[in-house]
Amino acid sequence: MLDIKFVRANPQAVKDNIAKKFQHEKLELVDQVIELDERYRKTLAQAETLRARRNTGSKEIGALMAQGKKEEANAKKAEIAGLGEELTALSATEKELAAQVREIMLVLPQMMDKSVPLGKDDSENVQIATFGEAKVPGFEVPYHVEIMEKLAGLDLDAARKTSGNGFYYLMGDVARLHSAIMSYARDFMIDRGFTYCIPPFMIRSAVVEGVMSFAEMEGMMYKLEDEDLYLIGTSEHSMIGKFIDTINPGENLPQCLTSYSPCFRKEVGAHGIEERGVFRVHQFEKQEMVVVCEPQDSMSWFEKMLDYTVDFFQSLEVPVRTLECCSGDLADLKVKSIDVEAWSPRQKAYAFEVGSCSNLGDAQARRLGIRVKGKEGKYFAHTLNNTVVAPPRMLIPFLENHLRENGSVHIPEVLRGYMGGIQCIMLN
Repeated sequence: MLDIKFVRANPQAVKDNIAKKFQHEKLELVDQVIELDERYRKTLAQAETLRARRNTGSKEIGALMAQGKKEEANAKKAEIAGLGEELTALSATEKELAAQVREIMLVLPQMMDKSVPLGKDDSENVQIATFGEAKVPGFEVPYHVEIMEKLAGLDLDAARKTSGNGFYYLMGDVARLHSAIMSYARDFMIDRGFTYCIPPFMIRSAVVEGVMSFAEMEGMMYKLEDEDLYLIGTSEHSMIGKFIDTINPGENLPQCLTSYSPCFRKEVGAHGIEERGVFRVHQFEKQEMVVVCEPQDSMSWFEKMLDYTVDFFQSLEVPVRTLECCSGDLADLKVKSIDVEAWSPRQKAYAFEVGSCSNLGDAQARRLGIRVKGKEGKYFAHTLNNTVVAPPRMLIPFLENHLRENGSVHIPEVLRGYMGGIQCIMLN
């Protein structure tokens, strides 16, 4: 969320930012919120003036009563009562205008970093670099469901009976591989100085509003009936929420946390065959990295966090590329975002998003009241997040890249200690 003072002082810059995101329907909101804010501030000033008059009048009443001037005191009481009625009306208007200002401010996009490329949608995202050798084997790579089923590692039919489409049973060595990758991801981030955390898997609406737009929430999150609780779609939500309404001494920053959680998403809409199976599912597990830091340090942390994801997949011998999100594909709360996509030998393309590194500036901190107490006083922190790994989706490129012609799956050395020492998963 932007600072209303910034919007007042820089309306054209805010409009230019909106135009670069191709959200032209929001342009008129800038003038609307400035006008509403002006009315709010005038109403607030009037209310404060009346409160001062009422306080002064109350003291005068006491003095008059002490002097025995009962009639004058009663007249002053009547005057104060009238002020109270007027103040009640002004307070109601003040509250209504503040809510209208906030409603608009919540949908105005964050100011993007100047380095963000201009583009209308994800088709215009810009490749930055590739890592690892993207190979196409000399044999046909089956659809991932077929690979898993031949390894006796997936049962979709049973899951449809118990839970419906979008759910799965992982079995045997494939389930073990899933857990091994999660354990390795945890230790990978701990070795880089991050504190391991298991957060709440449900959050209140105030936290949801702080970490994402409600438009995004409607298409993603499950709400518990008759309770102000939502199942998290990613542990970033509760991890950033951990800092709600806090003042953090500058010497205690950065806070670098890596979290494990199950995640729950609606995943509404129809999907093509490559997005079925275990690609777009209603539940999955995730290792996340979150940083809360000083504003001047956020871009350097952004680069570090991106490097961690690339290094992680290189250690798993899965080729990846980094892809910068263009202006039209950048979520409204983000200053800058780079996706990490894994190579698919089956599709002969980088086809699977396995990570998304995002700098949100002070957008979440401003919404949630996450402040820093530094040498310059109090100010809002910056927040960043990035996926370490999110299986079972991540299993798809892993299996494709490590599949052998005989149907077995190679296990990279870094995972073998988590897999009981086995070097490959064999066909049953």
